[in-house]
Amino acid sequence: MVSLFTSLLIIAWTILGIQLIYLISLTVAFSRKRLPTQQDTRPPVSVIVCAHDEEENIRQLVPLLLRQDYPNFEVIIVEDRSNDGTYDYLLEATKENSKLKMVRVRHLPEHINGKKFALTLGIKAATNDWVLLTDADCRPTSDLWIQSMASNFQQGKEIVIGYSPYSKEDSYLNSFIRFESLVTAIQFIGWALLGKPYMGVGRNLAYRKDLFLTNKGFNKHLPVTGGDDDLFVNEHATKLNTVVSIGKDSLIPSEPKKTWKAFFYQKLRHLSVGKRYKFSDKILLGIFSLSWVLSWVVVLPLIFILPDYGSFLWAGFFCAK
Repeated sequence: MVSLFTSLLIIAWTILGIQLIYLISLTVAFSRKRLPTQQDTRPPVSVIVCAHDEEENIRQLVPLLLRQDYPNFEVIIVEDRSNDGTYDYLLEATKENSKLKMVRVRHLPEHINGKKFALTLGIKAATNDWVLLTDADCRPTSDLWIQSMASNFQQGKEIVIGYSPYSKEDSYLNSFIRFESLVTAIQFIGWALLGKPYMGVGRNLAYRKDLFLTNKGFNKHLPVTGGDDDLFVNEHATKLNTVVSIGKDSLIPSEPKKTWKAFFYQKLRHLSVGKRYKFSDKILLGIFSLSWVLSWVVVLPLIFILPDYGSFLWAGFFCAK
């Protein structure tokens, strides 16, 4: 009969083993050499941003987008029933630059999520096949953001997944948000590199307009709050049609939540959307998340409870983290 002591060790090493398998898999994904993109032409791009009461952010973001170093692009701002000066600013700004266009949402149909409806109007208004999405509170790190993302617009590809970190601030909340966001990004980018794309973030995501329209956009989850990015990618991304864009120029940082309450509700929304992922993806993420939590609440205490094996458990715990 297996003793409690032995059972605890088996459980601990099983948890650490699962974590190490994930770690090795993701390490292999990021260490693989990626061939430079062979691209003879630069396809035209439509950058789309939805804005609801985002005047201050739009005033900062629009000039950064318009001065992007890319030969053929347009910027479409979807003014979504704003109560501030967003519309007035865009009305004047569109007169000054032909690359900037505004689409207005005057009324929201019943039982449809506002962000998805606004995005749908923006995508339909795009004149180009490739649409590149970001949010009003994002800021490209360089004038080569569009170029960096567009360098992956290859024949046969329909989705390009980018990374959008959160801006750094001096607070414990900000440090935790940036850490949590990085862990999430390592997973979805790493698995996409391994040919298992399961999500993307709408702050830095591109796909073909035709892919969106042919599959009726967000039709399957219109009432859902959120999911305009990860659910769309989860539904349509494959090993063959999806590519990842990583590199300094492709980054576009975003503003994080300022309070624990706001962050908590954001995570609840993300978790509720995750329930709609494909079953295989839920298993993949569920095993990782469960083993991650158990490594802290089970393995870490055992290091002190079982001092004779503490050094071995410490080594496994350290490697898994």
